[in-house]
Amino acid sequence: MGSIVTAYDVEYIEIYTSDQRKTTDYFVSSMGFQEKARCRTGALDSILLRQKDIQLVITSGAGTADFLAAHGDGIADIAFACEDPLAAREGALAAGARDLTSGNPAGPAVSGFGAVRHTLLKRSAGRPHALPPGRDWIASPERPAQDGTTTELRLLDHIAVCLEAGTLHDTVRYYIDGFGFEEYSSEYVAVGEQAMDSIVVRSPSAGITFTIIEPDSTKKPGQIDEFLERNGGPGVQHLAFLVDEIIPAVLEFESRGVEFLQTPGTYYDALAERIDNLDEAIADLRKTNVLADRDEWGYLLQLFTRSPYERRTLFFELIQRHGAQGFGSSNIRALYEAVERARAANS
Repeated sequence: MGSIVTAYDVEYIEIYTSDQRKTTDYFVSSMGFQEKARCRTGALDSILLRQKDIQLVITSGAGTADFLAAHGDGIADIAFACEDPLAAREGALAAGARDLTSGNPAGPAVSGFGAVRHTLLKRSAGRPHALPPGRDWIASPERPAQDGTTTELRLLDHIAVCLEAGTLHDTVRYYIDGFGFEEYSSEYVAVGEQAMDSIVVRSPSAGITFTIIEPDSTKKPGQIDEFLERNGGPGVQHLAFLVDEIIPAVLEFESRGVEFLQTPGTYYDALAERIDNLDEAIADLRKTNVLADRDEWGYLLQLFTRSPYERRTLFFELIQRHGAQGFGSSNIRALYEAVERARAANS
C-alpha cells in the first residue's frame, strides 16, 4: 500500500548546464518559453523559464561542476508540489530515500534515482506556481512572444527515466511507498536481440507521470544501455510535452532550429495497415517524420528531438493525444521493423 502522503504535481524541473545562455535560448527561442526571473545563490546561477504550467530552472555555476563532470548537461532536480513537504520527506525517508535537505536552498529534499533529487515544496492543489523559495529571484523584464509563434506546450505529459538493469521494481516500489504513486501500466518490449522492461507510475492527481525503463541484461545492449553509459548512470532520458497539433508544431519548431529524429520511409509504408482511421494524412506524417500509435482508447502522434547536448543524453518529445492513454511503445518495434525492411530492400 502506498503512502497516504502524496506529491501531486511537478513544481519545476532544474537542468544543470555548462552553457546557460545556449540552453536558455533553446527553450525560449525554439520552444516558446518565457524567461520569468534570474538569481544567483551561492555557487549557483539560475534562470526560471515558464510556459503555461511548465516551469524549468536552468542552472550553471561552480555548484554544478561535479554533476556536469559525472553526467553532462541534464536534469538534477524534479521538484514536487506537496500539501505537506515535511510529511512527504518523512514518507520518502521511510521508503528508503536519502535526506538531501542540507545545503538545498529551496528546502526539504530527498534522493530520487541516480543523481536526480526531489525538492519538496508546499503548494496547495489549484494554486498557481510561485517562484521557487530559498533564492533571491529578480523578475526579468516582460518580453513579447517570438514573432509568429503559434505552438503552445500545454503541459508536461510524462518524464521518461532510464535505470540500470535489475533496479526497476525497487524504484517503482519506492515511488509507490514513498510518495503515494500508483502503478499505471507495465510492458516488456522486445525488438530483435534487444529488450527493455518498463513500468509507468503516476501520482493519484495524474500531475506526475514517470515512464521508468530498464534494459534486459540477458539480451544484447541497446539504446537504454547506451544512455546509461553516456549519462554515467541512471537519469532522465526525455521530457514529453503535450501539444494540440503536432504537425504544425514540428514544422514551427524546425524553423526555429530544433532538430528531430528522422523516420525511415518504410515505417509509413506499413502505417495504414497498423493504424486505421487517422485524422491526419499519412503523407503529412511522412513529411514531418511524426510517429503514430494506437491503444484501446484511441491513438497518439509523437516525435522526438535530437539531444541538443554534447553527451547526447537528455532529449525531448512532442506528443498529441487522440484519446490514447499509452506512451507509444509499439513504435519502438515498428521502427525496428521499418529499418529491417529498408535493409532487406537494399540488399
